Amino acid sequence: MKNKKPAIALSVNPDSTPILYTDEIHMSTNDYGVVMDIVQKMGDPNQGRVVARVGMSRDHAIAFTQELGKLLLITEKKKGQKLN
Repeated sequence: MKNKKPAIALSVNPDSTPILYTDEIHMSTNDYGVVMDIVQKMGDPNQGRVVARVGMSRDHAIAFTQELGKLLLITEKKKGQKLN
């Protein structure tokens, strides 16, 4: 991100804020933003349950993908693997 803000201390209660695993992410976008439906697959291969929905501006989505890409590259290099 261009204007990095100082890191903030995050407080997470694991009892009320579980990690939601995703098998799929369905995304939609328009001129103003992006919405991601975070999905867990159910027993039937054609069924899924939306466990979370995340919306953000287009600018935030671009910054998110850039930062996620950097993080993945760093961690893959530490493991000695190459990303395709």
